[in-house]
Amino acid sequence: MIGPRVVRRLHDSGWEVAVLHRGVHHATQPPGVTEFRSPAAAIPVTTFPAETRAFASDVVLHMIAMGEADATAAMTWFAGHAGRIVVLSSGDVYRAYGRFIASEPGPPEPTPIKESAPVRDRLYPYRKSDTDPNALDYWYDKIIVERTVMAHAQLPATVLRLPKVYGPEEPANLVTVYGFREQPNWRWTHGFIDNVAAAIALAVTDGRAAGHIFNVGEGETPTMAERLARLPQLDVPATPNEGKDFRHDIAYDTTKIRTLLGFKEPVDERDAMREIALSWSRRK
Repeated sequence: MIGPRVVRRLHDSGWEVAVLHRGVHHATQPPGVTEFRSPAAAIPVTTFPAETRAFASDVVLHMIAMGEADATAAMTWFAGHAGRIVVLSSGDVYRAYGRFIASEPGPPEPTPIKESAPVRDRLYPYRKSDTDPNALDYWYDKIIVERTVMAHAQLPATVLRLPKVYGPEEPANLVTVYGFREQPNWRWTHGFIDNVAAAIALAVTDGRAAGHIFNVGEGETPTMAERLARLPQLDVPATPNEGKDFRHDIAYDTTKIRTLLGFKEPVDERDAMREIALSWSRRK
């Protein structure tokens, strides 16, 4: 549900906005937002309606570029017809993440992880020997997405590496916090959905973002024990730990987007997480 929040922010700040979607899970758009519906607007998006070029965008925001084919298709389609593209990526590009999921060896990386930190050596982090070649897990890799968009000469790009996003929708029960209670010293950067949407909207509207990669998420990443000490008790099953090495924190340094673009969270992260937890506890 990040998309509708970003659209609302862009609309409310005076931007003319058009949205491409399948129309399957339809969200009510603000007045004046143009909608392009296409059955091809499903992962992977490799074709685009002609109307998306005719819209002559100053900035294209690609929310769901997942691999080489769809990233290449977007860059090819919008080059010469848009001023810039903003693409969402993930912290799973970092080498620290590869070591966390035990896909590659090595000692813990220095944290918090800056945008200049090494990325994984092994591509396709979720591909197994028996993965269907048509499945997302087979061809997904945000490293390839980033390389594709940042290397394009005709369409300047901005990449946002997102944290674990939480909000009123799932995972509203904060399983990504409560589920790791058995790993009290581990750190994983989170981001309240409204704050993440604000960071995305800022990257779209601020031309200084062109050519840059930014980490997005909370300013400081506490340990799981520190998070839980501030939250009410919830009966959430523990998350399976098999195949993970919790010596490796997945904690990002988000200084760059704050200093270069002046990003500030509209909602306090601690208050947001506590309110989500309290809301969930009242349902029980």
